[in-house]
Amino acid sequence: MDNQADGRDGAAAVTAEDFGLKGPRGWAFRHVRVHAGPGTVVAIEGPSGSGRTCLLLALTGRMRPTEGRADVGGLPLPRGMAAVRRISALGPVPGVSDLDPALTLAEHLRERALLQRRFGGRLRALLRPRAERAAEARGRIDTALAAAGLDTATLPKGERTSVRDLERLEALRLSVALALIGRPRLLAVDDLDLKLSDADRAEAWRLLRSVADGGTTVLAVCSQASEDADTVIRTDERAAKPAEHTTDGTAKTTAQTEEGAADALAKTRRA
Repeated sequence: MDNQADGRDGAAAVTAEDFGLKGPRGWAFRHVRVHAGPGTVVAIEGPSGSGRTCLLLALTGRMRPTEGRADVGGLPLPRGMAAVRRISALGPVPGVSDLDPALTLAEHLRERALLQRRFGGRLRALLRPRAERAAEARGRIDTALAAAGLDTATLPKGERTSVRDLERLEALRLSVALALIGRPRLLAVDDLDLKLSDADRAEAWRLLRSVADGGTTVLAVCSQASEDADTVIRTDERAAKPAEHTTDGTAKTTAQTEEGAADALAKTRRA
C-alpha cells in the first residue's frame, strides 16, 4: 500500500455518505456525511449517548456500519474494515483502549513497542540483532513522546511514574503517544474534553492540531469543538434525519437514540 497515495505525509482522507449504524434498540447514528482531507482534525461533537463513540469506532474499522458508505485512506468501509484498522490507531477510548492505572509509563511504552514490532512490523525485522531492534523501538518511543508533547523528565518519577499518578492531560498525552508508536495514518481520540479545565482543553486541541500538522489525520470526540478543528460532525439525541451542511462546510448530523448507541458500543466492548 502506498502511504503517499491520498495526501500529505501519508495521512488518510476520510469521506462518508449516508453512513449509519443501527443497534438492537435503534440507530446509534445515521445519515452522516463528511469530507475531510488528509492531515486534518475532524471533531465529532455532541452530548454523551448520542452515538459519538460508535461513529468514531465505525470510521476506524472497529464497528460495522449498517448503511451507507465511507472511505478512509482509499480503503472502503465496511468491506475494508480490517485494512482500515491497520492504518488507524486508537488513543483514549473508555472501555476499549483504557490505560492500566497500575502500570508505569515505561511498562506501557515497552509493551506497545513490543506489540508493534511483533504484529505491525515485517518478519525480516524480527531477525535483526537484539541491540538494533531495541534501538529502533526506543527511537519510535522517543518520537511518539515528542509528538504527543509528553516530557517524562517533568513527571515525579520520570518513565517510572504510574498511570494513576498522572494528571488528566498527561494521561491523554500518554495515550496519544502509545497510538503514535505504530505510525498510523489516522488517530482516533474519544472524550477529548472530559474533565479538563479550559486551559487544559485548549492545550489538548493544540496537541491534536500538532499531530495533524505532523501528517496524521485526527478524529476527536468532544462535547464542544474547538476552532482548531477543520471539520465538525455534530450529533444529538433527536430522531434520525439527514445531515445539514452549514455555510462554513461543517456537517450537522442529527440523531440517534441513546439506547441504540449504548447497545452498539457495548457489543464492541464485549468483543
